Amino acid sequence: MTLETTWRLMRGDELLGEIVVEEADFPWQSGRFIPQQGFAGVKPWFDESTALVDAEDYEAFDRSYDRIEESLTLVAPDGPVDGFLLHVWDDRASFRC
Repeated sequence: MTLETTWRLMRGDELLGEIVVEEADFPWQSGRFIPQQGFAGVKPWFDESTALVDAEDYEAFDRSYDRIEESLTLVAPDGPVDGFLLHVWDDRASFRC
C-alpha cells in the first residue's frame, strides 16, 4: 500500500472524517485523522472503545464496537471495505480491514 493515501469515515452519505495514512505495518495502518463536523456525534463511541481497550475489557469492547461497525463505513481510495477495526483518538487514527 502506498503511504499518504486518504481513507474516509462515512455515515451514509455524510463524511465524518478523513484518515491520511502515514504508516503501514500489516495489517494495521495509521495516520492523521481530520474530523468533519458530523464526527462530534460519534466521537463518544470511539472514546468509549479506546477506554475499554485500555482497561483490557475486550468483551465490553466487542459489544461497544458493534455500533461503530453497524453504523459507519470505512472507505478506501478504491471504495468501501467490508469489516474494519478503527481506533480514533485526538488527531490520530489506526485501522485494519
